[in-house]
Amino acid sequence: MQAIIIAAGESSRFWPLNNGIHKSQIKLLGKSLIYWTLKGLAESDIKNVVVVTGKDSSIQEMLKQENVRQLADGIKISYVVQDEALGTGNALWQAKDLIKESFFLLWPNKIHSKAIVARVNEKIEKDKADVIIVGAVTEKQSSEFGMIERENGIVKIVEKPTHTSSNIRVVGVYYFQPDFFAYYEGLPKHHETDLVDAINVYTREKKADYVIAEEDIPTLKYPWEPFGIMDALFDSEYFQREPQISETARIGKNVTMNGPVYVGENTIVRDGTVMEGPIYIGNNCEIGQYNVMRGPVNLEHDVKTGAFFEIKHSIVQEGTTFHSGYIGDSIVGRNCRFGAGFITGNRRFDGRTVLVKVKGEKVDSKFGKLGVMVGDNCAFGIHAGTMPGMLVGSNCQIGPATHIFENVDNDMTVYAKEEKVVKKSG
Repeated sequence: MQAIIIAAGESSRFWPLNNGIHKSQIKLLGKSLIYWTLKGLAESDIKNVVVVTGKDSSIQEMLKQENVRQLADGIKISYVVQDEALGTGNALWQAKDLIKESFFLLWPNKIHSKAIVARVNEKIEKDKADVIIVGAVTEKQSSEFGMIERENGIVKIVEKPTHTSSNIRVVGVYYFQPDFFAYYEGLPKHHETDLVDAINVYTREKKADYVIAEEDIPTLKYPWEPFGIMDALFDSEYFQREPQISETARIGKNVTMNGPVYVGENTIVRDGTVMEGPIYIGNNCEIGQYNVMRGPVNLEHDVKTGAFFEIKHSIVQEGTTFHSGYIGDSIVGRNCRFGAGFITGNRRFDGRTVLVKVKGEKVDSKFGKLGVMVGDNCAFGIHAGTMPGMLVGSNCQIGPATHIFENVDNDMTVYAKEEKVVKKSG
């Protein structure tokens, strides 16, 4: 059995966290999302995997650095390139010459791949199905997803219907036979969403069914959705329930750790810090005196904080530095710097869910509390702040005392308007 992972596409709705990387390269618990997906496949004895990447992708080099080949003896990972973003079906087509047996098709954020493969294998053994679509029960609007329906005994996918009796959404995992490529090639017309067309033709002529994943299967379309994946990883077998402190870590006096906390190699946690798990702190981090960390919190390698800093429900990528202040319900990219007194707003005055402007349109995040999503290599001056649901692009400079009320594009410098105050005597 083989697998194809689709890690191509522009991830444009994932801005500002897609600076030169695919969204599957966001790191949690010290590894990329695609790494965790590959780990689940390897543990399911699927050792022949094809990864489809976009042009100029760094995924292959990143997985090499993450030593992905140690996941299983004999694991083979091949890479093919989709030169143009022509849709998922076209991305899948690039792997056709490497597929010789039945295979899974999945997206690289499926960190529950081990459990999903086990459920599909049970279905194959029981019903001898040729085609299986994996779904999940949803209470959200069906117009947001492809939905699985059964019509006259035939399973099919309806793409983002406005009305449907089904409450089973597609999660982005499929089981096919090698002849699926012939059905795809035989479509009368190819377009960006033609994968669904091919699947519906295929399921009419094959013994097809669907299974429902018991685990919560988070989506990864928008830049706030890594929160759901972080929660899933903290609840998974990959994160210990008890505190786990590396031998080379240094923990100061009167540090309090409640719940599951991981502290990486050569990391320093200074006096008086309070940690409420689940919390992951990577290698070579420095946590200042009297910090407050309210999990779930994920800090990747080389993150530093100053004294009296508070962080709550946030994800921070490698090399970012904070002085003092508060950051909550936020995701911050690599190598950013935050001056003293930085504050994120994370809740609307009216208590409604936070709206985020994505590609010019307001999207309901469904979060009652949501802070800021920041790209790579940004600098924030002292006493800067952000309103709820703001997106700040990569390579930006936000001046002292500047409060961000609207999204900031890449490579921008933003300063508050200077007000001169003249005091007169008498």
